[in-house]
Amino acid sequence: MLLALWQGVCSLGVVNPVLFPSPWVVLTALTDYVAKGDGIADLAASLGRVGIGYLAGAGVGLVTGLYTGTRPVVSGLLSPAFQLLRPIPPIAFVPVVIVWFGLTEWGKWFLIFWGVFFAVWMATHMGVQRVNENLVRAALSLGERPHRLLWSVQLPAAAPTILVGLRTAVSIAFYTLVAAELAGAYAGIAYRMELTQQNMQIGHTLAGLVLLGVVSALADRLFTWGSRQLVHWSS
Repeated sequence: MLLALWQGVCSLGVVNPVLFPSPWVVLTALTDYVAKGDGIADLAASLGRVGIGYLAGAGVGLVTGLYTGTRPVVSGLLSPAFQLLRPIPPIAFVPVVIVWFGLTEWGKWFLIFWGVFFAVWMATHMGVQRVNENLVRAALSLGERPHRLLWSVQLPAAAPTILVGLRTAVSIAFYTLVAAELAGAYAGIAYRMELTQQNMQIGHTLAGLVLLGVVSALADRLFTWGSRQLVHWSS
């Protein structure tokens, strides 16, 4: 329906075709983008940045969340600072990141790390804190050792909440990627979109947008499927 409306508006000449090309023009541009190899190279560059930033942010966020969620002293020291920094969007750091890292990959990884870290930390922290105390008491009464409770009871019980945070972080990683590449890059989907926009090749710009949306949606679906396999008991 949306595509039909889009095509109809373009065919009737309601909009300037240079500024708002038809779906067919966008599809042709997307096919050309991928066929020439530029699309594959840009996709590889973008996915590499997302992968590194996401894994780093998720790993640190998970470990930190487990510590703040299970240790009140650590939570008292770190949580106030994290709650202060958490609302700051990654894009706000772009000017500072350019000064700190220039146009290197480190800056792009940092921006993605920043967005992912807080989403995962918050989900892990809250998930562990909300574990039913009756589960902990039951495990102890059955002979479970206190130092093993995190792995045997708390982490499995908090897993559904943690996975929600990890899934949210996937989307955050992709929209942060756009800001990171627009801030300065030499390859990547968002970089190519900016380049084609400057040359008024709006069809190619929208093609990059479509490609980014498809990849992000596929990543989300894949993560959702994997999450269901991991925590099948919560379905």
